Amino acid sequence: MPVSSLYRASSNHTALGPDFYDVVAAASFPKHVLRYRNQRAAKSVGLDALTDEEWVAHFGRFEPLAGSLEKPLALRYHGHQFRSYNPEIGDGRGFLFAQLHDSKNRLLDLATKGSGKTPWSRTADGKLTLKGGVREVLATSLLEALGVETSKSFSLIETGEALERGDEPSPTRSSVLVRLSHSHIRIGSFQRFAFLREPDNIRKLLDYTIHTYMPDAWRDDAASRAAAFLEEVCRRVARVGAQWIMAGFVHGVLNTDNINVTGESFDYGPWRFLPVLDPTFTAAYFDSTGLYAYGRQPDALFWNLTRLAECLLVVAEKEFLETALGAFAPALQAEFTKAMLWRLGVQSKGMESDAELARTMWAFLSESKAPFEQMFFDWYGGNISGQRAANSPSKEFYETASFASVVATLHDYEPFPGAKIDHSYFRRSTPCTMLIDEVEAIWAPIAEYDDWSAFHAKLDSIAEMRDALGNANA
Repeated sequence: MPVSSLYRASSNHTALGPDFYDVVAAASFPKHVLRYRNQRAAKSVGLDALTDEEWVAHFGRFEPLAGSLEKPLALRYHGHQFRSYNPEIGDGRGFLFAQLHDSKNRLLDLATKGSGKTPWSRTADGKLTLKGGVREVLATSLLEALGVETSKSFSLIETGEALERGDEPSPTRSSVLVRLSHSHIRIGSFQRFAFLREPDNIRKLLDYTIHTYMPDAWRDDAASRAAAFLEEVCRRVARVGAQWIMAGFVHGVLNTDNINVTGESFDYGPWRFLPVLDPTFTAAYFDSTGLYAYGRQPDALFWNLTRLAECLLVVAEKEFLETALGAFAPALQAEFTKAMLWRLGVQSKGMESDAELARTMWAFLSESKAPFEQMFFDWYGGNISGQRAANSPSKEFYETASFASVVATLHDYEPFPGAKIDHSYFRRSTPCTMLIDEVEAIWAPIAEYDDWSAFHAKLDSIAEMRDALGNANA
């Protein structure tokens, strides 16, 4: 297996022991057609030199990576699903395949979606539709470009089966996806042991997580350690929630088993990007009450964090944990402002000025219903981009009184160092977007003619956008 000097395999998760996972085997698929391989992500962990045959062997047939897990692990967890507790879930169509360290020495997981049945599949087939895989590649690619801490779609392989699904035309094509993510330890991982009344395993998971992912949160006293851990998780989850809001993104299914403790967005089902600012905009057709609507995502995240705090009551006193939960709201506000400035490509002018900019900008987007992504695209760099914005398809929105307040507030905001205002991306008239009709337009030729040209063209457009905006999370 050709690897670079960056390749550093691990099997760290096995240290937790068999109470935390089940050893499983991957499904045997009738065929393997490589549809997507993420060379950027592969390079970061030293796997970019794999041939396509070797790639399929590891990420389609799941032959072990040297030095990592000998067999896949289906992780055990519970979760609140739309706020109803479900003790019968876990990795039902995926598993932890391998662990690797990246160039920053972070431990990363290679985990699957659609790799077959596990003990937690119940009556499901453990498979993933090809459309579901395509949608996840598109979501993660654009979210990364928009500065969101997200898992990376590492590999997508079509697997040659005809799946029956009730929510899309069936039979439909099958696939297996591999994601690269910074941990798959979820709030639901802690909930499982709280439900089973296994406090020793809660303590074991807590200490493992701190040692592995957030060593700065270590405290010698167990109660202080639990509170420091919860506070750090609150900050990380607040960060990704603020990034979703500034990306105009709706995750769709913010159950406790879909929130990991490292604060990285992952597991994309019925996601949506909103066309205009609308707090009630939902992604899932089955979210009839709007529980996980765009504007309610911060509340949903905090509700989930409160469930994590409940699990830690066997380690720390309630008042310590309540204080730790108090870190969420200020972190959300700070991360919202940080993400807003990054999206606009401008430097901070201080807390008060930045807060006023956020207020006037949000009021304008709410009242005018101007296209969400177009506004950030048009005004990237601040008022220095006024002439470019004057030629925008949205120019009539910028002639209103509500936008005059935004222009006035933007006055004297300077582009941040390295902002690529002259990048070819900003010579376009419209930004790269991923509204639901665009997703369907990408999928239609794949389904009808096996034509992947629109898919690759969109990924090329996203790559140009990512290069233009730079890396918010460097």
